[in-house]
Amino acid sequence: MAKTAFTLEGIQKLHSWTHASLNLLLDHLSTIPSSGYLQELPNFGFPTLRNQVIHIFNCEGFWVHTLQGLRYVDRNPAEFPAVADARLFQQQVSQQTKAYLSSVTDQQLNSNTELHFPDGDNAVRTPALVLHHFLTHAFHHKGQIVAMCRALGHPAPDTDLNQFE
Repeated sequence: MAKTAFTLEGIQKLHSWTHASLNLLLDHLSTIPSSGYLQELPNFGFPTLRNQVIHIFNCEGFWVHTLQGLRYVDRNPAEFPAVADARLFQQQVSQQTKAYLSSVTDQQLNSNTELHFPDGDNAVRTPALVLHHFLTHAFHHKGQIVAMCRALGHPAPDTDLNQFE
């Protein structure tokens, strides 16, 4: 069976589209009063819109650092009291991912890499799989944020099927 090969160009495009979708969501969140942005809602793993947003960017930061053998310390959502603060964090994390992607080849993207975790655990994965994980993970939490917006009385516009070219 042939091994599936991912390209840097394709992953970079998926990364760009993911952040473009997140930007649409952040645009919407910026229209919600800060009390709603910080309001706790039961039945969500991360109970506020802010915590969901920061979790998305912490996840990307964690995985990109892990791919590089670097330690990552999650940022505390309290450091980001407003959507504008989260946007700055998003830009930092996205730039780190772009820098990482500019440092690897298509072959490295598809080659098994040993990952070392802070708890001492190890795993072997391709960078392509890790990147796919955190990009799809962002959409999982984006869906939760959209549901939370609805519950707060601020339904979100379409943030998925837009043209980002």
